[in-house]
Amino acid sequence: MTKDLTTGRPMGVIVRFALPVLLAMLFQQFYSLVDTLIVGRILGPEALAAVGSTGSFNFMVIGFCSGVCAGFAIPMAQAFGAKNEEDLKTCIGNSLWLCVVFSVVLSVVTGVFCRQILRLMNTPDDILDRAYSYIVVIFWGIPVTYLYNMLACMIRSIGDSKTPVIFLGIASVLNIILDVFFITVVKMDVMGAAVATVLAQGVSGLLCLWYIKKKFSILHPRREHLRVNGWYIKKLCAMGIPMGLQYSITAIGGLILQTAVNSLGTLYVAAVATGSKTSMMFCCVFDALGTTTATYSGQNIGAGKVSRVRQGVNVCMLLGSIWAILTLLLYFFAGHLLAALFVDRSNTELIALIRRFLVANSLFYIPLAAVNIYRYCIQGIGYSQVAILSGAMELIGRGLMGLFLVPAFGFAAVCFANPMAWIAADLFLIPAYLHYTKKLSHLEPANAGA
Repeated sequence: MTKDLTTGRPMGVIVRFALPVLLAMLFQQFYSLVDTLIVGRILGPEALAAVGSTGSFNFMVIGFCSGVCAGFAIPMAQAFGAKNEEDLKTCIGNSLWLCVVFSVVLSVVTGVFCRQILRLMNTPDDILDRAYSYIVVIFWGIPVTYLYNMLACMIRSIGDSKTPVIFLGIASVLNIILDVFFITVVKMDVMGAAVATVLAQGVSGLLCLWYIKKKFSILHPRREHLRVNGWYIKKLCAMGIPMGLQYSITAIGGLILQTAVNSLGTLYVAAVATGSKTSMMFCCVFDALGTTTATYSGQNIGAGKVSRVRQGVNVCMLLGSIWAILTLLLYFFAGHLLAALFVDRSNTELIALIRRFLVANSLFYIPLAAVNIYRYCIQGIGYSQVAILSGAMELIGRGLMGLFLVPAFGFAAVCFANPMAWIAADLFLIPAYLHYTKKLSHLEPANAGA
């Protein structure tokens, strides 16, 4: 059931691993997309804006959780690539303790302060209460987020990218059913969408736990592996916290930008929210290539195959560039049709704004692909602390747009805020990738070819 990514043609290995990862991410985005579609169609544009106005705040917190879990999985992938089962199980045991601590602390802190943060973000008064009722439930569900993400990352670290997608598929169907039930039957308004998301993700997490227990003895830590080990705690935190902070730092720039968007009014909040949700669905390809690069690089660096890491990165960039061009063509010719899935066709002004946002972003999807692939490669080869600086570059890019250009140029500046952040991150990531892969070339034994 495990998959060794250190042998075989990089193109074939990467595609076979990435496709299930992509499907899993599509299902994960499906949670959010279904919420948006049902909320927009059933509850109207104001409810859509309420959910959308929490997007950056949501990403800052939930992105941290996902990043931490992905970071914890890198030492696991390296141990698996090095064929060190004891090291793998000790990493698992200590990461479980860290996940418990992080989930409890984050859930309490965000639940207490989320209304104050929404106010600081200039969330319009007419949607503030709805925005709060949605996001506070999502934050109460942080332990569930850790449950699924940590277990899914553990499974992927040993090369099985297929199993998590099956469970997320089941959860996605459940999410649709629960969305309709809580919104239309129970009349919970936008809170119902949040409850449905948390419950559905909880089911996917429990299914992962059941499957690990049944199928993967290599992922079963024994009592000695569950003892808190300071060296492993430090090693895991050195990988996980920078990856989590990378998302959060990036999201701070998003919060600044969202605050500027909120000041433009509810129509523009709804346009950016819908455009972002749609974009995130199509950008799952870049996320999947990034996640694949992290596991692929982790296993291969564990095996000392640095040249194979470079080959994999080149393959991922080729695939990402092809998808970027196809997506641009889709947005240009059918962006209005995608927008009409979420809002009534009579809202022509809103549909036009959404299409404009999508086209402007997709012009720069190749730089976005580079952000994901080079950043995750740097993390996979063991330099997670360095990769966090790319998040700082994204923060600067979005922050400058939100603070200075959006007030001056309005929605036009909003459309190019994300591209500015991606280009800023690439200016750091590409030289860093070249430097660190060269630095690690000495690890490669003479017979470590592809």
